[in-house]
Amino acid sequence: MLTRVLVHLSAKDKPFRAIDTHAGLGLYDLTADESGRTGEWHEGWGRLDAPFSDEVEALLAPYRAAVAAVRERHGPTIYPGSPSLIREFLRSGDKGIFVELHPADSATLAELYRSDSRTKVLHLDGWTALGAMIPPPERRGLVLIDPPYEERGEIDRLGSSLLKVARKWPTGIFLGWYPIKDVSALDRMIAALDRDLERPALRIDLMIDRPDDETRLHGTGLVVINPPWTLGAEAVVFLPSLAERLARRGYGAFRCERLGREA
Repeated sequence: MLTRVLVHLSAKDKPFRAIDTHAGLGLYDLTADESGRTGEWHEGWGRLDAPFSDEVEALLAPYRAAVAAVRERHGPTIYPGSPSLIREFLRSGDKGIFVELHPADSATLAELYRSDSRTKVLHLDGWTALGAMIPPPERRGLVLIDPPYEERGEIDRLGSSLLKVARKWPTGIFLGWYPIKDVSALDRMIAALDRDLERPALRIDLMIDRPDDETRLHGTGLVVINPPWTLGAEAVVFLPSLAERLARRGYGAFRCERLGREA
């Protein structure tokens, strides 16, 4: 979904700014100790090697190309995090702002992009940066909010933050990511957004397991505020294929619903 939005922004000549509020390391080695120990990537990225239908592959092509470009520079076992995906779409006049609070991760990220004048890495709390950097000088751009959800109440914080920043930057595209575990908290956040959001939005969920145990991760989702006009139609093309491919215990599902007010 991130790459589809970046494709849309890149289709026009005017520059854009992409802000990643919880950027992480930027690159992840799938053979490193942590990735190798959990093996989670085998059930996700590891299942996507086999091609889908031509229609689905046409939409996934920019994502696959970005991953391939990163691996060509950094090695075949590397998987790109969101900053690295964003960087692949930046043109000479575009800007990528990557915010990371963890000192070591922020330093690693800064070193990774030290020679790229299109990018800037900030050692800062992502929620603080979100309020401080909106609106940017450019009228066009996106903000990805992808917190680790290690603190209580972050689902509600995501919803309230999205409402605030959408008012401050009404032309920006906002992507708020969330894990699907606590369904009641999610329903509460979505209901508040649908009621109070003054911009058009999409709720896009990908479920890969039955939602019958709130201690387990059943899927993930995005709220996309000011989505590109084609994004909803694109999502319903490739989400069924992803749900089928990534399903666990024979269960895969998706959701793509409109929220807020139409532009």
